[in-house]
Amino acid sequence: MEKIKDYTAEQEQIARFAKAMGHPARIAILDFLASQESCFFGDIHDELPIAKATVSQHLKELKDAGLIQGEIEAPKVRYCIQKEEWAKAQKLFGDFFDRKDIGKTCCE
Repeated sequence: MEKIKDYTAEQEQIARFAKAMGHPARIAILDFLASQESCFFGDIHDELPIAKATVSQHLKELKDAGLIQGEIEAPKVRYCIQKEEWAKAQKLFGDFFDRKDIGKTCCE
């Protein structure tokens, strides 16, 4: 018999943010964007030791997760932190780690 388990919306959202943040280049992009009001693609590319196409892929992952947003200002794209989703990620991760009492584990 197959076991079917639905995950909570909170668990799915945490996993989506964690997946998007699961590469050092994406963490570097988020770190850079968090220190700026906004910046253009070229600014981000100049900060990272990777190809432009790779930067684009990482930006897409972060944008798909909702952590950043991009606006076309022809001929460039301007990126910034998506503040509402950033705040949601902060709260979800904070709540997740705060409610886990690892002092009572069976592995000790």
